[in-house]
Amino acid sequence: MGKLEGRVVIVTGAARGQGEQEARLFVAEGARVVVADVLDGQGEALAKELGALYVHLDVREEAEWQAAVAAAEKAYGRVDGLVNNAGILRFNTLLDTHLDEFMQVVEVNQVGCFLGIKAVAARMADGGTIVNTASYTGVTGMAAVGAYAASKHAILGLTRVAALELAARNIRVNAMCPGAIDTAMSNPAHLDPTGAADTEEAARALDRFYRKLVPLGRIGRPEEVARLALFLTGDDSSYITGQPFVIDGGWLAGVNVV
Repeated sequence: MGKLEGRVVIVTGAARGQGEQEARLFVAEGARVVVADVLDGQGEALAKELGALYVHLDVREEAEWQAAVAAAEKAYGRVDGLVNNAGILRFNTLLDTHLDEFMQVVEVNQVGCFLGIKAVAARMADGGTIVNTASYTGVTGMAAVGAYAASKHAILGLTRVAALELAARNIRVNAMCPGAIDTAMSNPAHLDPTGAADTEEAARALDRFYRKLVPLGRIGRPEEVARLALFLTGDDSSYITGQPFVIDGGWLAGVNVV
């Protein structure tokens, strides 16, 4: 018996990166997974490989959330869990961030999370789970990612409120706060599989950067975040709700000056 045997879980942004690894691990642990994304080709291929269900889902659109939940119920009869993983990142100083750029980040990261909680919790069986993906920058500041940090701080607030409001139904809501994770968001090599020289050099520079910045000396792996999502979705975390879980290799602990 897997840790999620028989459970039905929707994972957003599941076509690649953290979401892909969450989907893979959840299926391995016995869950029936709904792979949700806007990257239809990659998402459909992953779902086929895993024997899962793929749904096209733009997390900014309330109607698409309703359709995704309906598809999950049609295929599997119910929904027991949600991992709000979809998100985007833009680098810019606050004074150089245009409103449309700020709102794009907020709509995907923050509004998408809100709509997911609203759509899925309304149809979820009592005793379900919701795992929201916040960020290291949701609990501290970081220059040049103002829109992203603002959206991730908001996700922690949504998590706490949802945990309070859904506790009577024994629906637990928690948040993951990853630091630097080796996905397309943090490592440009994932965006250029041909291994162009400039991309390889950028990846090497990032590796050197993380070795100095992160106490554990490396960038995190999406599989490690997936294991945290599994913990928060399964019964091992049965008495935990409304909490942020930082997974950052010690980055938030402080600065090492020696």
